[in-house]
Amino acid sequence: MPLNPENWNQLSSEERYVIENKGTEYPFTGIYDKFFEKGTYICKRCESPLYKSDSKFNSGCGWPAFDSNIEMKVERVLDADGRRVEIICHNCKGHLGHVFEGEGFTKKNTRHCVNSISIKFIPD
Repeated sequence: MPLNPENWNQLSSEERYVIENKGTEYPFTGIYDKFFEKGTYICKRCESPLYKSDSKFNSGCGWPAFDSNIEMKVERVLDADGRRVEIICHNCKGHLGHVFEGEGFTKKNTRHCVNSISIKFIPD
């Protein structure tokens, strides 16, 4: 797994917009929104493992939703708007999306709302 910027994957302009510039892809357009295969979701830029498929659920929000991340792989930081909590890759600090709590979708009561363009799926 690449651990430094020299080994990070080259990103398209759309990927850079989301991952580096904290953009958002349009809802219901990402490849992983309605995708439920068994495996692991990794960071598109540095390939750090972020989420296991057993934590993924259908929230209906238009983006992939997870109720937990792989321990120590996703960081939470206050968003620039001061209201939301951004989630970033612990390794490369790439933007993944936002996290919301108290919505009642799962027993964990947490929704990581992740841009499909920020992640890559590795099947089991």
